[in-house]
Amino acid sequence: MTTVGVIGCGLMGSGMAKNLIKHHYNVMVYDINEEAVKKLVNEGATPASAPEELAGQVDFVILSLTSPNLVKEMVLNEETGILFRMKQGTFILDMSTNDVNITRQIHQKAQEKGVEFYDCPLSGGPDGANNGTLTIMIGGSEERLDEILPVLQAIGKHIEYLGESGAGQIVKLCHNMVVGGVISLLSEAFLTSEKAGVPKEKLASILQKGSGQTRAMDVFGVNILDHTFDNVKFSLANMTKDIHLYRNLAEDNQIATFVSDSTHQLFHLGKNKGKGNLDSSAIYKVLKEIV
Repeated sequence: MTTVGVIGCGLMGSGMAKNLIKHHYNVMVYDINEEAVKKLVNEGATPASAPEELAGQVDFVILSLTSPNLVKEMVLNEETGILFRMKQGTFILDMSTNDVNITRQIHQKAQEKGVEFYDCPLSGGPDGANNGTLTIMIGGSEERLDEILPVLQAIGKHIEYLGESGAGQIVKLCHNMVVGGVISLLSEAFLTSEKAGVPKEKLASILQKGSGQTRAMDVFGVNILDHTFDNVKFSLANMTKDIHLYRNLAEDNQIATFVSDSTHQLFHLGKNKGKGNLDSSAIYKVLKEIV
């Protein structure tokens, strides 16, 4: 039986682990949150006491971590890095949203050790992770792509190979920049509509029937309309991180960032105001406080 290790058992990692168990994979899990691990053990997973213990016993490692530096430390730390414990021919699937340069650095180091590293960032949120309907964006070697697809198909519905190492992260960062920008613009437009005398609910209805229709309205707009910003689809802190990574990517490629500047500043303002744990739609609340 194929063994898959999941490092990072938060909202995304726990859902993926459950679906891997449902698809009859042998699943090992590690997280610093012992309660999260216990819940997955009750579902049939095997706990690991440390990432390096897990790394030596699995065919695949799935990473679901919160920052690029944490991913780099988890994989490349010379004393505890999982890369140095993994068997040749095994795989690391990084489901985190990561810096493109760090992704390519890890990919190169992994190849030198005989381990295949794929960037596989996700879209679909905790509901998608629980339901096995995630969108997965793949970057890495096409040569061994067929070997990772069965694992990805256990956790995702829309799976697309985008190119060599870093390609998945490039698309994910651009995707989240668009989503963050749309949330910001929706929030401003709703406030303008209300201030001018038309309830935001009426504007939302027209937007979804006209050329302004957007998936971001379906996912995040309900929170804005109902002021339920604690209903976290994707946290403001995580969106701030991703928009910052996008800005680094754009600047590395000498792209002018006139359009993204305001969204970048707005999300950082929201995080600095202590709203990082709220949903990204809380940008509406940030703008409203400025008015």
